[in-house]
Parts: sequence; structure tokens; C-alpha cells
Amino acid sequence: MKLLFWLCFAFTFYAYFGYAIWLWFYFRLHRRPVAQDTIAPTISIVIAARNEEANLPAKLENLRLLNCPQDRLQVVIASDGSTDRTASILLNQQILPVVPVILEESNGKARALNQAVRHATGEILVFLDARQSVDPNAVSELASCFADPSVGAVSGELLLEDATGASSSDALGIYWKIEKIVRKLESASGSVVGVTGAIYAIRRELYTEIPAGTILDDVFVPMHVARSGKRVVFQSAAIARDRLFSEKGKEFSRKVRTLTGNYQLLKLAPWLLSPANPLLFRFVSHKLLRLAVPLFMIGMLAASALAGGALYGTIFWLQVCFYLSAAAGMANPSLRKLKPVAIASTFVMLNAAAALAFYNFVAGRNSVWTR
Repeated sequence: MKLLFWLCFAFTFYAYFGYAIWLWFYFRLHRRPVAQDTIAPTISIVIAARNEEANLPAKLENLRLLNCPQDRLQVVIASDGSTDRTASILLNQQILPVVPVILEESNGKARALNQAVRHATGEILVFLDARQSVDPNAVSELASCFADPSVGAVSGELLLEDATGASSSDALGIYWKIEKIVRKLESASGSVVGVTGAIYAIRRELYTEIPAGTILDDVFVPMHVARSGKRVVFQSAAIARDRLFSEKGKEFSRKVRTLTGNYQLLKLAPWLLSPANPLLFRFVSHKLLRLAVPLFMIGMLAASALAGGALYGTIFWLQVCFYLSAAAGMANPSLRKLKPVAIASTFVMLNAAAALAFYNFVAGRNSVWTR
């Protein structure tokens, strides 16, 4: 029982902190800077939208303000069987030239992206979502990384903000900060595992058709880029901005979909767990181990309860207190103003999402539309 406890603890620590520490040491020995320069390739912005009438006008205005050469910029937006005014807005808007791709039936985000890419003519494809705004220099910052011939894909940075527009400082915001540190270290020492779905770019010739129903196109596409021998890098100066969901359960639902997508990827692309994946170690460390943390948590609780002795008894009751504070924070959101309660609640929420994601995958409950 004692060995089981420490093994579960070690894997949990590695999944959230140990991998980042290893990356820091690896980066110190294997720095791989990106040769950035001002370049002006032809660019196609690609967006898949479904029932986005509330967000599209602001998104189109946001794109109009991008400070990149308009004569080398194409905007392709696919409406995936929208039942609101999305298609009408695309067909009649006058904010900027748009190539509208109107799909009468909804077949999911993956197919909508594939259809939109077929209409794209740019050397660089920039994928954005309809909801988030991007900074005026975001697209040009992404493009600058393609001056390096070793780079095949570039991820931008998603900033989560509260209702006032300030960067989120709650526990979920802290989780995102740790995630960004990992991505920056992965990029600085080679390639990141996956990109930010709200803002990323790839070379047109490296695009791989996304299988229908794929949840994580932002992992599927860049992992194929890495398989081709090109780097996938992180550009923190290319910024998209989003709000943390204030509706109860919304952030949890989004996390469940994302983690379900990780399981789905193993079915869609089994080569990810083979030597054919040049980022195999990083993929397992960054994506897969976190899926197993709920099992490690159960293992730690059970092992400490059964191990005997004052030390393990104390550890057991500390875990019980941790979970009780998490439950209290979930039941009474006002308690999350206390940092320990907020951290416990967020940690348990993330791992409850991982457990539910496993159930969704086994039960075949995969959503074809995520935002």
C-alpha cells in the first residue's frame, strides 16, 4: 500500500508539475529559437461557425482591424447548417470581403473546416473561432514565425479574462498559466503538443483532412504537421481574448469535451502511441497522464487509508479535508474567494471532467461541435 501511494503521488505530481520541471532543464540544454522575420505570404483566415449570429458582426469588425496587407488576406467562413441568421449575415454583410461557405446541413465542425479549407487560396491557413477577439497584430505575429523553414505550424495565445476585461486570477486562470508555461517550454525546446484552437496557423500544404466528428482539430492537425518533420511552435505575441464562462457548469462542460477529445484521438490516430509520433514522450506526458490522474487520486486515498501508521493516517485525513473543501467550494461559490478552497475546487473539477470524459468516450457520447 505504501508503494502504491507513492507511485500514485509521483505520477500525479509529474502530470501537473514534474513534466514542466523536466522541460525547463531540457530547454536549458536544447534551446531551439525560431528565426522570425517580417514576411507577407498570402493568408487565408478560416472559421467554422454554427448559430453565431450574436458573435459574427463583432468578429467581422475585429478582422477588419487586423494590421496585415488586405490585398494578401482572404477570409473564408463556413456556416455549418446554422438555423439562425448566421448564413444571412455572411451573404449580406459589408464589413469586409468574405468567402461564405454555406452548408445546408450540420455535419460538425471538422467537416465545416474541411469545406472551408477547400475554398482557401492562401499559402498560410489561420484558424480562428467566431467567439474570441484577436489583437490587431495577431495574424502578422503568427506569419512572422513562418520565416523559419523548419516551422510548419504556429499556435497563438488565448488570454482568459474576467467580466472587467482583466486577466483571470482565479484558480482556473492559474491552471491556464501553468499550461502556457508548459507550451512555451515545449516550443522553445522543439515542438508543442497541440495548439490553441482559437488561434493557430499552418502551412497550406501541410493541412490534413480532419475526420468527421473530430473534437480536437487543434491537436489532430498539428500532430500531423509534427509527423511530417516540421516544428509546431508557440507565439505568445499572437493573442486571442476570451471570457471565462460565468454560467454554472459551462467551463466544466467545455473541459469534459476537450478531455473526451484526447481519448477520441487515440482511436482516430493510433500512430500517436507509436514510434511514428516524433513527440511521443511529450504527448504522453502532456496529454495522456492527466487523463489518468483521477485513478491516481483514488489510489492515493485508498492506499493511505490502508497503509497504517501515523504518517499515512495524517495524509489520508489531509486528503479528506482537501476533498471536503472542494465540495464546499462547489456548493457555495462565495467560498472560492479563499485561495485554498478555489484551488481544491478547480483541481477536483478538472479531474471529475477527466473521469466523465472517459465515460463519454466509452459510451460513444462524442460531440461533433465544440467552441
